[in-house]
Amino acid sequence: MKYYYFKRILLSVLIIWGVLTLTFFLIRVAPGDPSLIYIDPGIEPNIVNQIRHQMGLDQPLYIQYFKWLKQFLTGNFGMSFMHKRPVSQVLAEAIPNTLQLTVAVFMIQIIIGIIVGIYSALSRYTKKDSFISSFSIFLYSIPGFWLALMLILIFSLKLGWLPSSHMQSMDIGNGFWEVFADRIEHLILPVIVLGLPLSAHTSRFVRGSFIDVFTQDYIRAAYAYGLNKRKIWLKYALKNALLPIITLIGMYLPFLLGGAVITEYIFSWPGMGRITVEAIFAYDYPIILASTAIAAVAVVIGNLLSDILYRVIDPRIRNSNT
Repeated sequence: MKYYYFKRILLSVLIIWGVLTLTFFLIRVAPGDPSLIYIDPGIEPNIVNQIRHQMGLDQPLYIQYFKWLKQFLTGNFGMSFMHKRPVSQVLAEAIPNTLQLTVAVFMIQIIIGIIVGIYSALSRYTKKDSFISSFSIFLYSIPGFWLALMLILIFSLKLGWLPSSHMQSMDIGNGFWEVFADRIEHLILPVIVLGLPLSAHTSRFVRGSFIDVFTQDYIRAAYAYGLNKRKIWLKYALKNALLPIITLIGMYLPFLLGGAVITEYIFSWPGMGRITVEAIFAYDYPIILASTAIAAVAVVIGNLLSDILYRVIDPRIRNSNT
């Protein structure tokens, strides 16, 4: 078991290194130059060379790579070309904002997805189940950017019920509950955009898992012994049907991070996704690499934790030799 964990952790480290290395060379060979944002038609050529030298862009690509790798391994993400500040400071301000959004989405979609999935499974092969299944597929198929724009158009511009952008209002007071209520209002639309597709996916997953459990011999035996139906659902079916949900933890991390990039940009949410998009347009290499590193680490750790938790909870997998 220890060897398995060591092998998985080592493989995870290699995957993160591979993703970062590939990202480094892709953004370097892509068209564009970050020094162009400081250059105007009247600037002297020697000033241009000085700017490129200060950014380290005048060195061979492999030297830039090894310098960046050395800094990265020591926890130094470098200076942001766009913000003129250490990247760690820029991300330290943005990551908590992204976590507020993604944690809210994760908790809400899990609760809604499980409840709807269980209800659909208990009503399987009925008109209610068909409607829920069709509506779930519809929600999962809606493009996130289109849904965000439609919600802004309806609830912000037409009805004026909810704010369309940013994380808090400009005229908000200093009271705790006033700030809290204002933050909830700003969270509603982004959470809906990110949470609806995930809720639909979770409900379909839970429905299939429950239906599979209901066909197992131990459930039939419980019915044959005359056990209470509620007891069978809660004590036997629920525990085993929700066990595969653990695997969704690792799957949802990349979806949330990827979806948050577009959602944060549309709603002007000051999180890591919005900063990453702005950095791409500005050729801010240090921020692009740092945000890619955080995303890669989150995805790998999420999949690793889901795998480990599954082995801890399920004795069939824990006792296997794989």
